[in-house]
Amino acid sequence: MGFHLRVATMRDVGAIRELIMASVRGLQVPDYSEAQREGALATVFSVDSQLIADGTYFVATADGGELAGCGGWSYRKTLYGGDHQVEEIVPVRLDPNVDAAKIRAIFVHPEFARMGLGSLILEAAESAAVAGGFRRFEMGSTLTGVALYMLNGYREVGKFRVPVGGGQMIVVARMVKEV
Repeated sequence: MGFHLRVATMRDVGAIRELIMASVRGLQVPDYSEAQREGALATVFSVDSQLIADGTYFVATADGGELAGCGGWSYRKTLYGGDHQVEEIVPVRLDPNVDAAKIRAIFVHPEFARMGLGSLILEAAESAAVAGGFRRFEMGSTLTGVALYMLNGYREVGKFRVPVGGGQMIVVARMVKEV
């Protein structure tokens, strides 16, 4: 099966939202409780329209045209989250000579999991960030994504807790990579 990547537009927001819900509900069951997943879907696992406006977010379609995955990068300080997150979004621009680009919000529909799509999206995000002058990357990875990112050269440098509403928290891994 082949996948086709393109830069996301605001017209994709509804489909991205549906894909994120399917991904979280289908793939993150071993790592987070239902309350944590649903809380995260209402807050940090929401669409980040700033990434789309910046042109740094991608969508991947399968050969049949269905949305199979999404993800991107950011040249802004915010490490994770979306339009509805509990914590403050920090839109400050990063300096590629000093700062690491943020790899953000990679989600794959369960139907297309373990077909190399996450790595394809990650590679596109990293390549675009390198074209933007960045040589280091960092992310806040769900526990579900840690193995994928380690296979792609990231190392875990710590874990932290993220509030997701309803009194719930999720554990997220801070991961880094240099090129």
